Amino acid sequence: MEAENSRRERKRQQTMERLVACAFELFSQYGYEAVTMEQIAQRADLAKGTLYKYFPVKEALVTHRMHADLAAALPSMQQQLADAPDCATRLRLFLRASASYSEERREYIGPYIQHRLCRPIASMGTENRSGLDRIYLQLLAAGQQSGEIRADIAASHLARHLAFLHMGALMYWFKTPESSLQQGYDEILDLFLQGART
Repeated sequence: MEAENSRRERKRQQTMERLVACAFELFSQYGYEAVTMEQIAQRADLAKGTLYKYFPVKEALVTHRMHADLAAALPSMQQQLADAPDCATRLRLFLRASASYSEERREYIGPYIQHRLCRPIASMGTENRSGLDRIYLQLLAAGQQSGEIRADIAASHLARHLAFLHMGALMYWFKTPESSLQQGYDEILDLFLQGART
């Protein structure tokens, strides 16, 4: 039974990856806005119902790809972060890498934000997570252990607050094309680490 479940999950993951790959091929050719869900299903040679079963809206394909990219980049990034001298530097390096990634994929940021914010509130803590809060949790917990980060607030709460600041800066940058995402992330990190004291 366990082997059957494992095989089923493998097949499910393969189907999802195929759909995402076909979607991004089309996005690259024609632009995100021009591509329809029907075209994606046709390119993948799958029934439209199969596409909607895994990705009920086009924005979900973008979210899946962006989360997968983060997961794929994480091992090498964690090594780079481990070499940094302190918690603040590790957080800043991570945010700068995140800014570079988003700047290179600006056309997908709007759909990504829309999908993340339009989900039912009840599901926000349980599904379709980016992994951002877990990265912040790891970095901040290490900072607490080294005495660099205050320990009277749980690292999980601090990570959640920083993840919200991160999303807010991303949204502002997307809506304000002349702004700098790297500068925005630097500002929210300084605010997070130092508070709003004069």
